[in-house]
Amino acid sequence: MSFFFDPNVAYVLLVGGAVMAILALFAPGTGILEVGAVLILALAGYSIANLPVNVWALVLLAVSLIPFFVAVRVRKNSWMYLLGALVAMTLGSVFAFRTTESGLRLNPILAIIVSGLSAGLLWLMARKSLAAFQMTPNHSLEGLIGQIGTAKTDLRPQGAIFVGGEQWTANSEEYIPAGSAVRVVRRSGLVLDVEPVSTPESK
Repeated sequence: MSFFFDPNVAYVLLVGGAVMAILALFAPGTGILEVGAVLILALAGYSIANLPVNVWALVLLAVSLIPFFVAVRVRKNSWMYLLGALVAMTLGSVFAFRTTESGLRLNPILAIIVSGLSAGLLWLMARKSLAAFQMTPNHSLEGLIGQIGTAKTDLRPQGAIFVGGEQWTANSEEYIPAGSAVRVVRRSGLVLDVEPVSTPESK
């Protein structure tokens, strides 16, 4: 079990488990990421519990989350906040475990690579998820109201119309022959209520 008492192993387990836990928030339901995150974090906790740590470095790691979340939220100069988060995260990682007579317990190169890859991946996924959440749907059913379409069949009072690039079931309060222009006046679920549109030919 001495393998788990290596600070480098403990660090990789801790960061890997944290990344898997956050990824599970972006892709819930499978259960694979959740179980994997729990197991890896449990091993990381076991390793860290048997290693001397610097509390101030752990606090610095926690503080690095503040500029990271700011970098996710803002658009202008977001790279500056992300860089600040990376610097704080890397320093906190390098000094997370107390030094020995031979020097740092955690490999600085490993800390830089792992911090950079994990922060970059999470930042990219968070930005994409936030953009998707704020995006207006391209196809809004309410946007059909007021549009002009064409009756594909006679409406007596129900039939089929073509509007918004799709064929819909429609109702009309009056008879509308096939081929006539219709206007959508309201929507009832997936059924549209329409009215005839006067055209020069119909006058």
